[in-house]
Amino acid sequence: MTDQIRRVVVRSLDDITIEHVPAPVPGDDELLVRTTIVGVCGSDTHAAAGHHPFIDLPYLPGHEAVGIVAAAGNGADDFTTGDRVIVEPNLYCGRCPQCRSGRYNICQELKVFGCQTPGAMTDLFTIPADRVHRVPDDMTDHQAALVEPLATPVHAVAKAGDLTGRSVAILGAGPIGLLTLVAARHAGAARVTVTDLLPGKRERALRMGADAALPADAPDLIHQARALLDGPVDVVFDCVAREQSMAQATDLVAKGGHIVVVGVGAAGVTPIRLDLVQDREIRVEGTLMYTTEDYRTAMSLIASGAVDTAEIVTATYGLEDAAKAFAASMDPEHVKVLVAVHVP
Repeated sequence: MTDQIRRVVVRSLDDITIEHVPAPVPGDDELLVRTTIVGVCGSDTHAAAGHHPFIDLPYLPGHEAVGIVAAAGNGADDFTTGDRVIVEPNLYCGRCPQCRSGRYNICQELKVFGCQTPGAMTDLFTIPADRVHRVPDDMTDHQAALVEPLATPVHAVAKAGDLTGRSVAILGAGPIGLLTLVAARHAGAARVTVTDLLPGKRERALRMGADAALPADAPDLIHQARALLDGPVDVVFDCVAREQSMAQATDLVAKGGHIVVVGVGAAGVTPIRLDLVQDREIRVEGTLMYTTEDYRTAMSLIASGAVDTAEIVTATYGLEDAAKAFAASMDPEHVKVLVAVHVP
């Protein structure tokens, strides 16, 4: 064990540095974890650009984390040194009505590890033992790093109810959009159309099982999608969450249909046609993060081979190149960029 550790600090997109700080010590019911792999999320790049409504700068990133238990504090007896784990980063109070009902993902006092608290883009970190899951022995670190990103789409798809035999449109083919495609197929969606601005991402969506992939800026997008899906779609997952995508979602969805907002919207007002929402009885619902059940489903899906890791993980950098990892994540041709901290 070392007395000093490296830790990434994000002050802006142009100011991402590594600082050296004392190594943390696990408290009661906490684990000390040695990071192996940590993902760079869209929330990370939005925050670095100063655009995330709930993450203040500077911040200490790293919520998509895989690591190895280095030590356990008092009370964390379910884990032993050497256990390989992934982080479930929602830190909840356990007392509010949402927590008591099992919906701790929308805890009234929710903080997210690596967003509002120091994260895992570091050599060592501490975390409550109830916020980690063991990684199956036959799962690679790259696969394990995708459990957290997949859990969000799993939760979003569950919000839409039974998708068996239903038609779905997914707006945006970034990491969350592509993994929403995986989750929707697993949930029984019969026909899935994905939209994106980039041809490369549309081609990736087709390789991953979409029935069609359309240019998000096509003037006749609504007509094309309806022609391919024989009419309006039952459910739209908006993984972009901007004014244009919400307008498209409202036009794409069937009367009595369901729009699930998965992407993090910009702070401020996003116009939406409330006249159409009212007249067509459209259900618009937000979705935030996940619960343990979503994590278990995501882990099972990845273990089954449903996610082609090579399609999702498009670049890996060392911790010393964290700034380059953030820059690569800003490149729309990339899907998921990982930072390798310690490779066993």
